[in-house]
Amino acid sequence: MSEEKNVENTENTPKPATLSGNDAVNLASEQSKSTAHRNIPTFDFEDFPLEDDTANLRFGPSLHDGLLALLPLVGVWTGSGQANDNGDEYAFGQRLVVSHDGENYLRFESRMWRLDEDGNATGADQREVGFWRISLKDEIEVTLTNSRGLVEIMYGAPVNERAWQLTSASTIATETGPESHGPGKRLYGLMPNNNLGWVDERAVNGEMVPYMSAELKRIAG
Repeated sequence: MSEEKNVENTENTPKPATLSGNDAVNLASEQSKSTAHRNIPTFDFEDFPLEDDTANLRFGPSLHDGLLALLPLVGVWTGSGQANDNGDEYAFGQRLVVSHDGENYLRFESRMWRLDEDGNATGADQREVGFWRISLKDEIEVTLTNSRGLVEIMYGAPVNERAWQLTSASTIATETGPESHGPGKRLYGLMPNNNLGWVDERAVNGEMVPYMSAELKRIAG
């Protein structure tokens, strides 16, 4: 297995545009008309002693007070983006589910699929699952496992109430995982249209280069 440590932030990381408080509330209210009633399905197993996950703050257990700084992330998001994996450039679609069960963490699950030049799905790409936690000092801790054979720990902090930045502390590839996948950083942020944008940069030969980015629209929550 290989392990690489974190690198310093670069100054050219894209920052999400700002939006006034009133405009953000009005836009969210309008968009919620089509998403407020939707949620992820539950298994509804009998005698299960724990709460089901929910990606809609209107249903299920109350969000833990410790997660208020991450509250805007909760929901189901879908959209498309671009990737450049060591010269392999392609477009992808993504479905991202950020849910909770009332405990002091968020569950993060991403599924991606490749797209052709016409935007049609051509097959599965990578999956990623993990958990987000945040301390009373707004220190974010994220653990992620990727279907390609990657395990990553990231730390970060809110940029503001609508954006969050993470930096790799440990990036590990399994024996069957990618031969080269440097440490990196991610920025997630709500855009002026209330879509969720994210950028992932990776270290290549000591420099941070774009790896993946996408814009996702909320479809539930």
